[in-house]
Amino acid sequence: MVSDNNSSALLLKALAFAAYKHKDQRRKGKEASPYINHPIEVAEILVNAGVTDSVTLLGAILHDTIEDTQTTLEELEILFGREIRVLVFELTDDKRLSKSDRRRLQIEHAQNLSQSAKLIKIADKISNVRGVNNHPPVNWSAERCREYLAWTELVVAGCRGCSEALEHHYYEVLKAAKDELVNNST
Repeated sequence: MVSDNNSSALLLKALAFAAYKHKDQRRKGKEASPYINHPIEVAEILVNAGVTDSVTLLGAILHDTIEDTQTTLEELEILFGREIRVLVFELTDDKRLSKSDRRRLQIEHAQNLSQSAKLIKIADKISNVRGVNNHPPVNWSAERCREYLAWTELVVAGCRGCSEALEHHYYEVLKAAKDELVNNST
């Protein structure tokens, strides 16, 4: 467990590390915002829901480094410890699999995630649903957006029971996104 004495320093170290690793990446929306905004938003969502433990917040900042950058598990363990390596790996999709298989596995594995991973997973889906709603990926049809929202709902359902506040927030964001899709379709 990360001690309170060095948690702020570790969070800043994780932010700097993630910013460096994601430096050339952009979000899929037409404004192509810097990718690092996403893990920062995930951590902020957690804090706003009352999550304060350092391991979960570090995991939120680093959750996409293995999946989306050249970061290795060993590198994470050396820099942030075994607990963070295990948590980030738990949240990492195997990019060698097809997108449909990765999505299916996220649904299947959600209920078996650790408490910290479930919290991060819900916050990640909140961030992604906001993104689809406010700045949809280029070339995504309304139907593809609806399918994505439905998939996130299945993943979050597997994480139920980890945080009432976070789950409530997810469903508010999801409802707003669904309402926006309906309003834009009429």
